[in-house]
Amino acid sequence: MPTTTWNRHHILSLADFTTAEYDTVLQTAASFQEVLSRRTKKVPTLQGQVVANLFFEPSTRTRSSFEIAAKRLSADTLNFAAATSSMTKGETILDTAKTYLAMGTDIMVVRHREAGVPNAIAAEMDRLGVRVSVLNAGDGQHEHPSQALLDLFTICTLIDPDHPRLELLKGKKIAIVGDILHSRVARSNIWSLIASGAEVHLAAPPTLLPKLFAEYILESGVRSQDFVISSSPSFPTPHSPNQQLFLHWQLEPALQNADFVMTLRLQKERMTAHLLPSLREYHQLFGITRTKLQLCKPNIKILHPGPVNRGVEISSELMDDPEFSLIQSQVTSGVAVRMALLYLLGSGKA
Repeated sequence: MPTTTWNRHHILSLADFTTAEYDTVLQTAASFQEVLSRRTKKVPTLQGQVVANLFFEPSTRTRSSFEIAAKRLSADTLNFAAATSSMTKGETILDTAKTYLAMGTDIMVVRHREAGVPNAIAAEMDRLGVRVSVLNAGDGQHEHPSQALLDLFTICTLIDPDHPRLELLKGKKIAIVGDILHSRVARSNIWSLIASGAEVHLAAPPTLLPKLFAEYILESGVRSQDFVISSSPSFPTPHSPNQQLFLHWQLEPALQNADFVMTLRLQKERMTAHLLPSLREYHQLFGITRTKLQLCKPNIKILHPGPVNRGVEISSELMDDPEFSLIQSQVTSGVAVRMALLYLLGSGKA
C-alpha cells in the first residue's frame, strides 16, 4: 500500500484533489487489483465497520461495485432504496442519514438526483461531531468522483500496469463526446484530466454543450486562458501551449489524433426540452463508429461510463470489440478503485 498520509474525511468532489491524492488513489487501487486477482479476494481491512449505500436514484454499476468493494474489505453493508423506505411516509433525507448513523454506520455512500445532497449530509455529520465519512456516488448534474477516478485508473493501468500515476496522461489528447450538459461524469473527468496535464476536448451539439458550460468551468476554477470554444470543424484550433480544455460543436476536431475517446450517454431523463432532432441524426453526427475512429491515433481506446444506448452513442459492434473498447475494463476497475476509496476513508477509523 502507498505510504502517503490520507487526510481527506469526505470525498465529495475532484475539483480540489491534489496530485498526491490522485496518485494515492491510483496506487492503492493497483494494490487492491492485485488482491482481486487472487483465489481469496477478501481482506480484513475494514472488518467491524459499516458501509451504508444510500442510493436515492437507480443504479446498477456504481451501487453493485460499492457493495462488493465493501464486502471484499470485510465491512458490513447496508443497502438503502428510497422506494421501500420511510421516505415514502415523509421522512427527510437528513433524518434518514441520521437513522443510519444511529445504527453505527461508518461510511455513507450517497447518490441522489439533486446536486448537493452528499454535501448536505456530510455537513450534518460534521455538525454532529461524528466520525462518519460521506462519499459522493453521483449527485444530480454536479459530480461523480468515483467514476472519474476509475476512468483515470483504467487509462493509467493500460499505459503502465505496475505503476499507475497521474503524470502518465500529460500531453495525451482525450475527447469527451456526448451529453456533456447533463453529465456529472464529464464534470469530474474534466477536473482529473486537467490535473493530469492532458488536453481535453469536449464535443457535442450546441444544445448539449452550450457556451454557458464554459462559464460554469470558469466559475469552478479553470482559468480563461485554459480553454477554447470552437464551432469550426477545422483542426487544429489555434491555442497557446498552456490551453487544456477545448469545446467543439463538431465531432471531427475532437477526434483528430486523439489518444482516448470517452463517450457519454444521452440522459433523456434529465432533459427538460427537446434538445435533439432525433437519435438517428445524433448517431450520424456524434455517434462513435469504426469509420470515425480513423481520425484518431492508431491505438485509440474507447470508454463509456454506462449504461450504453447501443447504436446511439457508440455502434454496437465497436462497443464489443476488445481491440478498441475499455468498457468492461472500466467495470472491473470500478471495484478496485472503490475498494481504495473505502479503504482510504475507513482506515483512519479503526
